[in-house]
Amino acid sequence: MYVSARSDYAVRAMLAIAADDSQELVKAAALASAQEIPLSFLQGILLDLRRAGLLHSHRGVEGGYALARAASTITVGDVLRAVSGSLTTVRGLPADFAIYHGVATGLREVWLAVHSAIEEVVDQTTLADLLVRPHGSPVG
Repeated sequence: MYVSARSDYAVRAMLAIAADDSQELVKAAALASAQEIPLSFLQGILLDLRRAGLLHSHRGVEGGYALARAASTITVGDVLRAVSGSLTTVRGLPADFAIYHGVATGLREVWLAVHSAIEEVVDQTTLADLLVRPHGSPVG
């Protein structure tokens, strides 16, 4: 699994929105500044997260972003899929599209096992889990 800057930024943005206790909408500019994410890049990420149903957005002076569901129901896997599609790829395609012949036939099963292991971690880790975990504690 390769974690792109886009994926990392998306999870960080979602965590920052989830951690905001002010009950006010989080503005993109404030989020970009606090997480050191280029604003123009963040805006595209926020759009993908909204389209995936993970965020609500409101326009205007009082506008901003809020989680569409409770942090305890949004997994890291949900966020990663919203901005990146498949969790694991082989030569740019989802792992289950990998087809091999001859001596490499068994390699497909390795890639599928890697995909399953990654899925197990990211689909069982919610934003709420990450917010309550002491800093530096490993996942799992």
